[in-house]
Amino acid sequence: MDKAHIHRLILDKLGADLQLLQRAAQTAYEAATHAENIAENKYDTLGLEASYLATGQARRAAEIKQALSLFESLSLRPFDPARGIQLSALVVLANEDGGEQWLFLGPEAAGLKVVDQGREITVISPRSPLGQALLGKAEGAEVAVVIGNGTQTFEVLEVH
Repeated sequence: MDKAHIHRLILDKLGADLQLLQRAAQTAYEAATHAENIAENKYDTLGLEASYLATGQARRAAEIKQALSLFESLSLRPFDPARGIQLSALVVLANEDGGEQWLFLGPEAAGLKVVDQGREITVISPRSPLGQALLGKAEGAEVAVVIGNGTQTFEVLEVH
């Protein structure tokens, strides 16, 4: 698995998401400021709702822009067993049922998914419970994560 290629896929996805949100925020802003949306009475809230939508989309676009910037400056390091799993690691986990999960430990954009060679790879951050549990671990390690009222256990199968 080519970690640099996966990094590029993440950058491309973040860039596409940013462009989409910027266009959506601009459209919502134009709707909020359009003359037809000026409130005629206190119950006419179309312009206000469009303003809230534009604000939320602009805030989300700023978050994606920050994530994109952090990923652009992320240096991909080869796995060092002495240091264990660190930022930019590509990790393959097995859950208790034997199912595999591919993860990329990134600085932001947790939950983002990309597909490479038919495999779905999910970005997680070191701030997540699973990300925290993985830091410093090596192949063969078991990782337990408390989720809700239960604990899930994973085995680190591979680290790239």
